[in-house]
Amino acid sequence: MEKREVNVLIIEDNENFARLVQIYLRRYQDVKFNIIWKENGEQGLYELKENSDIDIILMDYFLPGQNGLDTTLQLRKLGITLPVIFLTVNKDFNLALEVMKAGASDYIVKDEISTPVFPKILLGVLERNELKEKFEELEISRNRLEALQSLATNVTSDLEPLLKEMYQLSSELLDKHQKEKTINYLNIINDSVQRIQSKIIKLKEIKEDKTVTYVKDLQMIDLS
Repeated sequence: MEKREVNVLIIEDNENFARLVQIYLRRYQDVKFNIIWKENGEQGLYELKENSDIDIILMDYFLPGQNGLDTTLQLRKLGITLPVIFLTVNKDFNLALEVMKAGASDYIVKDEISTPVFPKILLGVLERNELKEKFEELEISRNRLEALQSLATNVTSDLEPLLKEMYQLSSELLDKHQKEKTINYLNIINDSVQRIQSKIIKLKEIKEDKTVTYVKDLQMIDLS
């Protein structure tokens, strides 16, 4: 069984510390941690824009140029939602509060990287982030479904009487006309009305937010 791989971007101006992070994470047997090191926020942001395979970010607070907090705020403005764990030299409650407000997922003291808890903290943050994303997807899907159900109610309430009247008229005309061409046209109309009515029934009974690709990036509701 292949190990799970986790790609970690560490933004840290101390290269020796970044190497220590790599050494300690590679000792963990259950997961393969791949480390990408950048020494400042600017390089880190560039890497994040170019590399879509990164799973989690380790961010030093004290960086040359813009600090870790500013870098985190900037990546959030760019729409990068990857989990960020801050690296600090001591347990400072005010600092922790500040980075969490900026969108960090957690923070750890640098001395903790040598402990067995360190890789588990990363995996725990990743798991929470994945659960959060799934919850958000479910919430979006629920809201979409409610909107579809509301739309279905409004649309079908207007269409059903018209379709019923159309079917009645075409059926009456079928009884009166004898020309084959006219009968064929009227049968086509009746068949089309019946197909639309069957779709309306399915639309009214829709229970899940399910779409299929129609053309290129265009999606349509799956009523199959």
